[in-house]
Amino acid sequence: AGAQIFAEGGLDYLGNPNLVHAQSIVAILTFQVILMGASEAYRVNGGPLAKPEGSDAIYPGGALDPLGLAKNEAKFSELKVKEIKNGRLAMFSMLGFY
Repeated sequence: AGAQIFAEGGLDYLGNPNLVHAQSIVAILTFQVILMGASEAYRVNGGPLAKPEGSDAIYPGGALDPLGLAKNEAKFSELKVKEIKNGRLAMFSMLGFY
């Protein structure tokens, strides 16, 4: 899909040119940054769920923990580091596709 944005006709989401017709990567990136920035600002400032006591505002971890992984503080800290490293590796590996 990334290469189709740069093609002559652009990219039609769901095959419908009336829905979203993406021809400019700058416009796509601008809207992506605005929408993600707004949702992250909403989350950090409380969002639909108030920030749990003693939790980090940058890393959620407290509001949604159905498996109970945050009960052991040492294990939870290790899992946070693993998650960040996994995300960085995934972002770096995406460079190989583009």
